[in-house]
Amino acid sequence: MSALKICVYAICKNEAKFVDQWMDSMNEADVIVVTDTGSDDDTVEKLRKRGAVVYVDKVSPWRFDAARNISLDHVPEDVDVCVCTDLDELFEPGWRASLETAWKNHKPKNSGPIAKSGRYLYNWSLKADGTPDVQFHYFKVHERKNFRWKCPVHEYVQYVGTLPLEAVFIEGMVLNHHPDPEKSRGSYLPLLEIAVQEAPLDDRMRYYLGREYMYKEEWEKCIDTLKVYLAMPTAHWNEERCASMRWIAKASHKLGRTGDAYGWYYKAIAEASHMRDPYVEFAKMCYELSDWPMTFFLTKEALKIKDKSKTYVNMGYSWDETPDDLCAIASYRMNMLDIALEHAKTALSYSPDNVRLKNNLKIIEERLQARHIQSGRPSS
Repeated sequence: MSALKICVYAICKNEAKFVDQWMDSMNEADVIVVTDTGSDDDTVEKLRKRGAVVYVDKVSPWRFDAARNISLDHVPEDVDVCVCTDLDELFEPGWRASLETAWKNHKPKNSGPIAKSGRYLYNWSLKADGTPDVQFHYFKVHERKNFRWKCPVHEYVQYVGTLPLEAVFIEGMVLNHHPDPEKSRGSYLPLLEIAVQEAPLDDRMRYYLGREYMYKEEWEKCIDTLKVYLAMPTAHWNEERCASMRWIAKASHKLGRTGDAYGWYYKAIAEASHMRDPYVEFAKMCYELSDWPMTFFLTKEALKIKDKSKTYVNMGYSWDETPDDLCAIASYRMNMLDIALEHAKTALSYSPDNVRLKNNLKIIEERLQARHIQSGRPSS
């Protein structure tokens, strides 16, 4: 099979500072097409100088789906595979080879022609040392024809053709997000409210709206919106349902409704007991409430889970030092010093330069030493 023609396409506005590193990352593509939506800096000039094909289109009223569809329309018709990214996202080197390998070696489930889209690892945020924080699988790789973007925000690419669609997992293709802290998400809430008005039966948009209310600390609206989401007959994705229950629990806790918070966290665990996130978030609340037995139990349960979800967001704090740190503190508070020592050491192994973790470990070791002296036993 001949090589695929691959196009990276993107939208942007006033992102000149990202151009060089983004173009370096995307240069494994055959063509790079960018739609600028109204920059007043030198973004357009820098992109063209680096070899990108740039179009300038104003989108009013602003909608992300409208902008991305305009961008997709600019992609040449002879392209085989489209890869949509933003300028603050960078691929790890070798992404093209991974894509081509997965695309060409994909075996259809049934005989006959199919359409294909791609899924790959996306690190939405990174820790200071460059390791993944919030992580999930992304979906912005697709064939050139019969795909359109949908929803004014939290947009997604939808297949509109007639052939069976199959997802291709692209092993080794990793996209890292380096968000601009100066970029506002102020348009998200009004756009989500519009999205729910446009499609009141769309459970996905209802979920995102409830989550956005949580981000904005509009706790009552968060709870009310997510309860509507949970009651929708199409809201059957257990991991997303789990997330909505976690946000309701968090909002309830912020409103001082501790009993409700406990109840919703229990429901979240029952909904997706294979994920660490509901256990760890519940444990974080119990830590704040000095409920040491529950903190201990929840972190122990979380640590039994060894695999991240391959279909949903994995929060970084569920997979770093946090579970062991909380378990160590709870164990210490309950005078289970040997267990506290074990988890304090593990927590520090994740973050060796963390001063607080070092001090916690020292306190536990000193208390164990004092206990051994009092009992007349040598310390280990």
